[in-house]
Amino acid sequence: MDPPLKPGAGPVGQVLYHSNSYAPLFEVAAAVPKRRVSPAQRAVLDQARALQYQCRRCGERWEEPLGKGRLCVPCRYAMTLWEQHDQAQALARELVADPGAALLVVDVAPDSLPEAQGVAVVGVRDRQVLYTAEAGEYGSPKRGSVLDRLDALLEGRRVVEEPDFMGPHNRYPHALLRLPNSGPVVSGRDPLHPWAAPSSHANESVTRIWAGWFGWTAPHSSGNACAPWEWRGDLPMPWSRSLDLAFDGLSMAGLLHRIADGTEPVWERAAWTVDGYGAGPSKVSA
Repeated sequence: MDPPLKPGAGPVGQVLYHSNSYAPLFEVAAAVPKRRVSPAQRAVLDQARALQYQCRRCGERWEEPLGKGRLCVPCRYAMTLWEQHDQAQALARELVADPGAALLVVDVAPDSLPEAQGVAVVGVRDRQVLYTAEAGEYGSPKRGSVLDRLDALLEGRRVVEEPDFMGPHNRYPHALLRLPNSGPVVSGRDPLHPWAAPSSHANESVTRIWAGWFGWTAPHSSGNACAPWEWRGDLPMPWSRSLDLAFDGLSMAGLLHRIADGTEPVWERAAWTVDGYGAGPSKVSA
């Protein structure tokens, strides 16, 4: 059998196929024999091919190659949630270390009790109340003065808000800028009020950070941690929601500190804990 050959010189032409793909053409006369693989190299290659079928986290063997990362489906699901958990702590640590980070808590529903119609700003790092006031009605001078104060106080700060795809709607900061039920809001920062970013597209959300840390999923086969639509007895509310917005802000700041230092509880059924294989990149062998 003739030995396998490889190009010994540059291409002399090319062929077009599938309308947009090219293949180089080489002269057969210029070809040279390929270097043969030694038995030791063959053994290493065979071992590497065999490992493509074995999950590097749980060790189970599968019928199909696992591809990049070499994780089976259950382990990929668990590790994805672990990464969200790890990223949530990293973000909480950034916020806790940032002297300018501030929590903005609002409650401006038209049918709320008078004492709930307000706004509060709490420093994340030192857990101090920076500002609290009644919000006033939409379009009123009082509401305008509140917006002016927030613009000045929050300029250049990292703003953290409470909700992220959870109710009630009136807890969203951008509710300060618009009439109730006045239609959808365009995502992103408002050019005049950058702290009023709808649905946490531009500002961080305590809910999203906590959800990533806690690791709850619905359904349990999901690879995305989320906050429950309705808080149940087995999933207690991790911060206070009351008529005292400053107190709620302090409660949220405390939650961020607990996530940052790792003392906030994690869901007992978090995917990276229930399968018995541990979590974190340091526990995944190559």
